[in-house]
Amino acid sequence: MLVRELLLEWRRINATYFKDALMAPALALAQTESHLGRWHGATRTLEISRPLVLQHPWGAVVEVLKHEMAHQYVDEVLKVKDESAHGNAFREVCKRWGIDASAAGVPEAKENDSRARVIERVARLLALAESPNQHEAEAAMAAAQRLMLKYNVELQHAGGSRRYNFKHLGEPSGRVGESERILASILAKHFFVEVIWVPVYRPTEGRRGSVLEICGSPENLEMAEYAHTFLRHTAEELWTDHKKKTRERSNRDRRTFLAGVMSGFADKLGKQAKASASEGLVWLKDGDLDHFYRARHPYIRNVRYGGQRRTEAFAHGKEAGKNIVLKKPIKGGATDRGRLLSS
Repeated sequence: MLVRELLLEWRRINATYFKDALMAPALALAQTESHLGRWHGATRTLEISRPLVLQHPWGAVVEVLKHEMAHQYVDEVLKVKDESAHGNAFREVCKRWGIDASAAGVPEAKENDSRARVIERVARLLALAESPNQHEAEAAMAAAQRLMLKYNVELQHAGGSRRYNFKHLGEPSGRVGESERILASILAKHFFVEVIWVPVYRPTEGRRGSVLEICGSPENLEMAEYAHTFLRHTAEELWTDHKKKTRERSNRDRRTFLAGVMSGFADKLGKQAKASASEGLVWLKDGDLDHFYRARHPYIRNVRYGGQRRTEAFAHGKEAGKNIVLKKPIKGGATDRGRLLSS
């Protein structure tokens, strides 16, 4: 079953990135943790670590598979034999198609001084957003968002190349609800990242699903990941409070309510964006980011979805969403780590 799914993924990658230039190798699962993957040219075997497949997100497996296929491409198509395994030809292939040349799975962001400073300043503002005074809290959240906007606008004007990575957010799901789609739109519009839903396989369940991928600079990925976790958690808390207030016993209206929450918060951020634009702070999407995004996803398909019925539950959720204030990460949450927790 696992080898079959890897073969299907291999075929998809071969068609999408390598224009079907590769011939299918023998795929093997190795019971090892000493390496994540390996290309054996002599036997035409592409090996993937079984622990990697079973213990890590499918997105990490796919990145390792791409890495090993890049080795296969250099070996069998370019026929480069006089360079080291990770030589110039290999690095160029990885750069062309947005493949992680380190084969570490989903790449981790490396720290640098400017990134550390801006994340620390944002964390301090989000700490102020915990104020019981609603106006003070709102002002602190708006200041944090404006700081990120100003930081990105200044980097854009400064020119020069930036390093981009990607992250997969949340757990893979067989069904993407409207609240998740609205949340993805919030990240794309207000957190300086590109977003796309990508297909993944869930080995422990033997089922396929989708997961949200975001692409951007390390600091923007960190902020977007934090916002994603915070908003999902807060929306669920708001639904629990709503059920208590209305003495609702079932979860029949939960999805509709959550969609309303995200819609309300999106409206709130939209008003902040207009205020920043009036001050001349407008961020235009980075061309280099678009290049990185398009390299990773050469064929992008846009799909329109119909929204949920705008019931009373949606209206209640939207009103609650308008009052959300982005604060420091929740203790024990997925983003309860790193400099974002500085105070």
